Amino acid sequence: MDIFQISDTQVRLNAPSDTTETEKSFLWIDCTHDEVNAEPVAWNAEIVRITGVQVYDPHLTDIVNLMHPSYFDATQDYALVVFRKLTPRATPAQRAAVEGDESLEAHRKLPPALEKLVTMPISFLLTDNALITIHAAGSRTIETARNRLLEYKSRPNGNGASARPPGSPRELLLRLLNAMVDQYLDLRQPLTQQIDRWQRSLLDPSKPFNNWLTLLDARIELHKLDHLCEGQHDAMQELRDYFVDGMRDGENSRESDLMLVRIHDVMEHISRVLNHARRLETSIESAVQIHFSAMSHRTSEIMRTLTVITALFMPLTLITGVFGMNFVEMPLLKNPVGFWITMGGMGVVVVVLLLVFRRKRYIEDQTARSHRRVG
Repeated sequence: MDIFQISDTQVRLNAPSDTTETEKSFLWIDCTHDEVNAEPVAWNAEIVRITGVQVYDPHLTDIVNLMHPSYFDATQDYALVVFRKLTPRATPAQRAAVEGDESLEAHRKLPPALEKLVTMPISFLLTDNALITIHAAGSRTIETARNRLLEYKSRPNGNGASARPPGSPRELLLRLLNAMVDQYLDLRQPLTQQIDRWQRSLLDPSKPFNNWLTLLDARIELHKLDHLCEGQHDAMQELRDYFVDGMRDGENSRESDLMLVRIHDVMEHISRVLNHARRLETSIESAVQIHFSAMSHRTSEIMRTLTVITALFMPLTLITGVFGMNFVEMPLLKNPVGFWITMGGMGVVVVVLLLVFRRKRYIEDQTARSHRRVG
């Protein structure tokens, strides 16, 4: 457990408790799931000692649940936000544990873009004077935020190019949430490129598409992302309502407006990811439908060609059948040019049938068809 004391002028890491009252500041208490799981009662007692707020047991259970969806709840003392963030460095075993289906995960082979859609929950306990974060060890977002605060700490009087520290627990919460949502935005381009490659493969007539299982897994992952973003958006909507309901008359209206602007920005980013996931799902479904339509059209063209060939040979088969009858006397049998007359008649029948088929557009050459498409 690391405790940051954050004020407008400085940031202290694990500062003595007697310094918290010397200036206007708030606390950021950063913990991991392992720390809470190891001694939940002792951890809760330490939170009570530092902040004076006791976490309820049901919320403590939600905090350590790695499969918990994005969620918001509030009490008189604190607000709980559970937000699922990306964990790009997760191993296959961690992915299987989080997904909850080890047997299925062992046989799945996803492309690199979709393998990044592994999420872990991070829990926020928001009080008036403190923000408590509980996350998996090695969280990239948390590490980045910590490093930025420590960089600010190393600059005297807050001078330098580093951004100012957050002015309240709410602002710190929204900064962390915004950084987590931006990770989802970064996935849009690789996901789009992967879906485009599959679309080209589906519509390539030179080679058949056989990667159906991977395509199905991709659709499942995109559906999960859709459901995930819906939960995130609902949680942020409830958090926004919590902020609005908690506004009091006489408070700094600019600070309140800034909080609303920040949370609206987070919600807008989530909506963009949600809409993009739905567009990708629609693109996959459309590509599959076009693929089967093209296959059906190709099969129809083959069947039309075979039908024309069959129609051409049917009268020829009739003629050869007639001349194969075992009659003693038949026309042209003893005629020296009877064979050529018969062959010529069969050729005339074929030419007449071809002209009739062309006139009725049963058969078309590729040149005329391409010119018609261009026109």
